[in-house]
Amino acid sequence: MENLGHWIDGKRVPGEAARQSDVYNPATGEVQAKLALASRDEVDAAIAKAAEAQVAWGATNPQRRARVMMALVHLINRDMDKLAEALSREHGKTFPDAKGDVQRGLEVIEYCIGAPQMLKGEFTDSAGPGIDMYSMRQPLGVVASITPFNFPAMIPLWGMGPALACGNAMILKPSERDPSVPLMLAELCKEAGLPDGVLQVVNGDKEAVDAILDNETVQAVAFVGSTPIAHYIYSRATANGKRAQCFGGAKNHMIIMPDADLDQAADALVGAGYGAAGERCMAISVAVPVGEDTADKLIEKLVPRVEALKVGPYTAGDDVDYGPVVTAAAKQNIERLVQTGIDQGAKLAVDGRGFSLQGYEDGFFVGPHLFDHVAPDMDIYRQEIFGPVLSTVRAGSYEEAIGLAMSHEYGNGTAIYTRDGDTARDFANRINIGMVGVNVPIPVPLAYHTFGGWKKSGFGDLNQHGPDAFKFYTRTKTVTARWPSGIKEGGEFNFKAMD
Repeated sequence: MENLGHWIDGKRVPGEAARQSDVYNPATGEVQAKLALASRDEVDAAIAKAAEAQVAWGATNPQRRARVMMALVHLINRDMDKLAEALSREHGKTFPDAKGDVQRGLEVIEYCIGAPQMLKGEFTDSAGPGIDMYSMRQPLGVVASITPFNFPAMIPLWGMGPALACGNAMILKPSERDPSVPLMLAELCKEAGLPDGVLQVVNGDKEAVDAILDNETVQAVAFVGSTPIAHYIYSRATANGKRAQCFGGAKNHMIIMPDADLDQAADALVGAGYGAAGERCMAISVAVPVGEDTADKLIEKLVPRVEALKVGPYTAGDDVDYGPVVTAAAKQNIERLVQTGIDQGAKLAVDGRGFSLQGYEDGFFVGPHLFDHVAPDMDIYRQEIFGPVLSTVRAGSYEEAIGLAMSHEYGNGTAIYTRDGDTARDFANRINIGMVGVNVPIPVPLAYHTFGGWKKSGFGDLNQHGPDAFKFYTRTKTVTARWPSGIKEGGEFNFKAMD
């Protein structure tokens, strides 16, 4: 059995603390590795070494830092299959989905090759008599990223790329459920030319997180995970004087108008609702058809599509639509919420309970579930399920449908399916949600735009990747300079000219 530790000063090191965590293969339910959990002292030591390494890295010009990003792009592409296989083995995603996880992170690294352009300041010539004024963007120093289990390649790369390209050192604390890919990415960073100590990967649980939040050397913290933890990290980080961006849970609605292409909408709902076993913060978990006729026709199209979904291990290749959920506890929570939905009166149009896969009976597989006639006061509507469960809430009108999304406590993503441009434009303008899709089910922006939710889905005023990332990982310094002018004969300054 493999023993996993940390990445400190450019090499893998075993943990010094006695505590360990099990890393499972979700398809079999077997423990495949033991992970060392860092103590507070180990975290503090890693931060101190990162601070030492950051001085020279921060003084390196942006173009040379961008060359490291360029080399990293090549290396990730070279090892794409290797990274995806390790990701699937620990997370459970299908192999194509795992490659997509790596690819979306890679796109942010590609964007970071443009760091010299993003870090340019501003200049005003002759702001006053003999006075020039200019600003510069400088690194914060040591920053931290605390990343979730559901995207063990993408989210670490979303933080690492901009933070390192800006000249910071980073402490990466990945999820203890699937830690191998972040360690592999650290190795690739070293191969790309990143100096030792600039990226430290510290594995751990709450003790490691609190050590990061309390260490005064850490200037900024980024987090992605559940809303309660996002709020906790944001509150503790900001109370300790740190900059913070923390993204939490979601309950993403897709509104289906009567004029929508229902086949297109049904296909989109199946992909967005059940892909990656629903373990995505941008998954569509609520379908809102407008009008009874629209709802009846949509359910009629959804049922056979959902029933035809193939669930299995990533080793089955392209024959699988989605794999297991990440842990036995996650499976139990999904099954509990499904039963709650039934108990509270929702109609289970597709029943995935009792799903079992021959040869993988101990795996964490959950069959696909489709609910109809879900009411807004039900637990399956209010809570984030994070599993292969789609709830259908029927709306009598467009105003009722948009009101459902706007009144929900989460505001990560939403979508509308319609052929009417005026309706789509009104929806995009009025909705109080951070990312909006028009006939696009999962509206995750590309790397050169920013990603972030509203309401209880996001804490902090700067988003992930895109221009916001370069603002988050730097601070602005503005210089006002005046030089004396008017030289007298004999080389003496005319100091009155300075007045």
